[in-house]
Amino acid sequence: MIYRHHIAPPRAFSQFSHDLIRHPRLSSDAVRLLTWQLSLPDGARESLSRTAERARIGACAFTRAKRQLKEEGFVHERRLQGPGGHWVTQQLVSNVPLSAAEAAKLLARMPVHTPSADASPQVAPSPRIPTVGTPTPPPTDGHPRKDPGENTFHHPAEPERRPDPEPDPAPQATEVPEAARALVAALPHLSPDLRRTPRGMHDELARLVSRWLAAGHTPAAVRTHILRGLPDDGTPVHRPGGLLRYLLRDVPPAPGPDTTPAAEHPAPARPSSRLSALRECEGDHVQATLFRPTGDETHCGRCLSSPTGQRV
Repeated sequence: MIYRHHIAPPRAFSQFSHDLIRHPRLSSDAVRLLTWQLSLPDGARESLSRTAERARIGACAFTRAKRQLKEEGFVHERRLQGPGGHWVTQQLVSNVPLSAAEAAKLLARMPVHTPSADASPQVAPSPRIPTVGTPTPPPTDGHPRKDPGENTFHHPAEPERRPDPEPDPAPQATEVPEAARALVAALPHLSPDLRRTPRGMHDELARLVSRWLAAGHTPAAVRTHILRGLPDDGTPVHRPGGLLRYLLRDVPPAPGPDTTPAAEHPAPARPSSRLSALRECEGDHVQATLFRPTGDETHCGRCLSSPTGQRV
């Protein structure tokens, strides 16, 4: 159960209709904005936006409240040009809804309030400071006369232009050997990681491979080098063309002929005692045939037992 107790204020009060306070389509911000405006003294020219600032109504809430008041006919606006060419916006606030025609009649009887009278010192135009010297009329005799004296322009001096160096002669296009092109064309078959090598990179890769071939590397050595550079942990290769370019960019020196001294070579393994007693037959055999000689014979027993002394 609720109880109400009213005490009439002795001064500074306004009367509002219950229909206004209990309006079903006006938000609390709209009712507060309207009642605040209606409570201002006669002659006050406070705008709705200034009232919203004093009533602590935010920008979005003010826009929504003002739209509701205009839709319900409590606020009307019009923009017109006043004395001196100033454009002003007139706002009409009423405690009862008004139609557009009724609001236009009321605004027509209102004096146009220009902001020149109460402009703040920050926005009021400041007095002009006269320039030094006497004013001179603009020349009317065509083109301005040129002053042959000192140049008074303040543009920065342009740097001295130097003649452009002669361009280097275009390098002659080196012919890519066919072996390099064939090796690059077979790279997609070398590994599944290289199947998506862009065909537009084949010429570039062929030029890189030709450098390897020119340095003395064999195609098998190039393929072995590429296979060693591929990931062996299952990592997918998303850009095989870039990987091939990286692997073929630096050309190592090709391995030269074996110059290791004979003394440093490992000695061949000695045959076992069983094989050391055997000798290869010098007869006509399809495959090499070993036999155990009993003396100085050079042919096996089959060759010696044949009519010609050799096996046909």
